[in-house]
Amino acid sequence: MRAKTTVMASPTFKENKIWLNGKEESFENPRLQHCMKELKQRARKNTDVVNWNIHVCSENNFPTAAGLASSAAGYACFVYAIAQLYGVEGDITAIARRGSGSACRSIYGGWVQWHVGKSDDGSDSFATQIAGVSHWPEMRILTLVVNSSRKKCSSTDGMRRSIATSSLLKYRVDHVVKDRVEGIIRAIKEKDFKAFAEITMKDSNQFHAICSDTYPPLSYVNEVSRRIIELIHAYNELRGTTKVAYTFDAGPNACLYLLEEDVPEVVALIQYVFPSDTERVEYFKGLPINPGSLSDELKVKIDIPKQKPGSIKYIIYTDVGEGARVLNDDNEHLLNDCGNPKRLN
Repeated sequence: MRAKTTVMASPTFKENKIWLNGKEESFENPRLQHCMKELKQRARKNTDVVNWNIHVCSENNFPTAAGLASSAAGYACFVYAIAQLYGVEGDITAIARRGSGSACRSIYGGWVQWHVGKSDDGSDSFATQIAGVSHWPEMRILTLVVNSSRKKCSSTDGMRRSIATSSLLKYRVDHVVKDRVEGIIRAIKEKDFKAFAEITMKDSNQFHAICSDTYPPLSYVNEVSRRIIELIHAYNELRGTTKVAYTFDAGPNACLYLLEEDVPEVVALIQYVFPSDTERVEYFKGLPINPGSLSDELKVKIDIPKQKPGSIKYIIYTDVGEGARVLNDDNEHLLNDCGNPKRLN
């Protein structure tokens, strides 16, 4: 799973432009403008590039605005790429946060914490790395894409509504978050999967409880999502230990955490309960994956009926991400694909 952003600057460009997945979008987006303002303020003073217009091409290889952190990945790439162009030095996570809160975490690879901060201007709300990419090499992620369509209520609008109306959210902030953050950091550092999994699932459940407590209520998960939750708990119970953890962001798509050794059986189980659509060519994406065999005993004991083919559109198999970095690609070709025919001399 990745977002890829290319930025070109030229004194011949008449205006700033941006394309997202091949479609031109407005450069006047307020969040984008906030990022640009701060990047220019911190740019090297001796570069003319800051005064040139730019053309930006951004693309995701996973669904956009479907609750899979596409805005976080996109804004992290956007801020990182322009920081490279302008020669911005020092921490840029607080700038990325101005575009999308979670984008500050996507700047770094590995395991990252977003600090809440106390300043009214948000200047002390930034991200730091807890552990690097190689810290927990056995960790794997299965993203089950249930619906790739754009969600009806954005994460930002939904959170604003929850802040204004949910008493459960207020309780969470005052009594839950601090202990959960400390617990998950400890579990990551100690590579304690059972503790990590339990906190992850409880926190996901509480987030969606807050969505239900919001007025009018927010409903991001659907019936397929609930079946996935049921399946994971049933599997963990049968195995006598916590093998898999689920988490759902602002959408119906599940992210499952598990260790590499358990991937073949879990994938086989998912494929058994949620068979692929026979007309769909690619059910697995991402890292190479070979489903294991599923015993008849496990099929009987799991006691969850097979779902309609295509309930899960496809599965993305990946590991812990590397964060924002420079790629040595044919950037001009990428921009041409986005609709920009100009060459830079």
